[in-house]
Amino acid sequence: MRLRTVLATLTAGLAAATCLTAAGPAAGSTAGTAERHVCSATVSIDRFSDALDKTTYDGTFVGNFSALAVDRDGSLAALADRSSLFRLDARTLQPRAAVRLADEKGADLDSEGLVIDRDGTRLVSSETEPSVRRYSRDGKILDRLPVPAALQVAPAGRATVNQTFEGLTLLPGGHTLLASMEYALSGDSAGIVRFQTWTRHHGRFTPGAQYAYRTDAGLGVPEVQATPDGRLLVLERGFTAGVGNTVRLYLADLRHATDTSGTENLTGQPGVRLIRKTLLTDIAACPSLGATAKQPQPNPLLDNIEGMTITGRDHTGRLKVLLVSDDNQNAAQTTRFYYLRVRI
Repeated sequence: MRLRTVLATLTAGLAAATCLTAAGPAAGSTAGTAERHVCSATVSIDRFSDALDKTTYDGTFVGNFSALAVDRDGSLAALADRSSLFRLDARTLQPRAAVRLADEKGADLDSEGLVIDRDGTRLVSSETEPSVRRYSRDGKILDRLPVPAALQVAPAGRATVNQTFEGLTLLPGGHTLLASMEYALSGDSAGIVRFQTWTRHHGRFTPGAQYAYRTDAGLGVPEVQATPDGRLLVLERGFTAGVGNTVRLYLADLRHATDTSGTENLTGQPGVRLIRKTLLTDIAACPSLGATAKQPQPNPLLDNIEGMTITGRDHTGRLKVLLVSDDNQNAAQTTRFYYLRVRI
């Protein structure tokens, strides 16, 4: 989404390992020095790339990225929140194709979440209705998933426009799809957001269980990504004018969480078990690697990070995680890719 100013209360005393500063070129550092690029006890950063910042492809602005996914041919799919879906070379990041996405009336989407299904079709969430639509590779609408009434934007439901479905991921096995709300519903406590699932039956997704997740104060959830063992990587993000972005990466576990699909208001009821989460790192704790920022930031490496995908594992079993920032087509922001290694 176009991130509004959020007066985030930064939580003190985060358990992050001491960072070893390693200077590097503007395009980042090499993977061979990853062990020195420590963000925390469980996360390191290999490098970053600004190669696509303020570029165009075939007349289309390259940026506004809100989601990433690995396609079946090994290329990267990068979703822009202004109705474009790019195919990127996984090694160089250079665009190889761009497809326009639209709603049933041909209007642009505020497209936020992306899943490439096992048959190659694209599941795309939009935060304005909200919605989840299925598209063919060439951008044709194939289907639209039902959304529970409470999650719809007011007055139809209790959600606020531009604060709904941001993250989208398919759990291992391919039978459960999960979308994360960015902020709380009206009537729920601030900071408690809902994660909605759909279960696949005979090739179609129907609404399933729903879970509650508590963010850190002032932060929202721009992205979720299922890990191979069925847990979730969750990004939390906020922005404070004159200070910059806060971006934290958590590991979350749905097991033992209460199904809240029948709970009208989430206000700290003792019978509701929230999704358990464990801090992996605050991105501000990563070495800057020589990055520069166009506006104030706690760490010049930071920007409006919004997209995330798991691209594989390294030789030690760590997840290779790729993040991307949404520059909002704004001169004061940067389209930046971040190459992390995460031990879970």
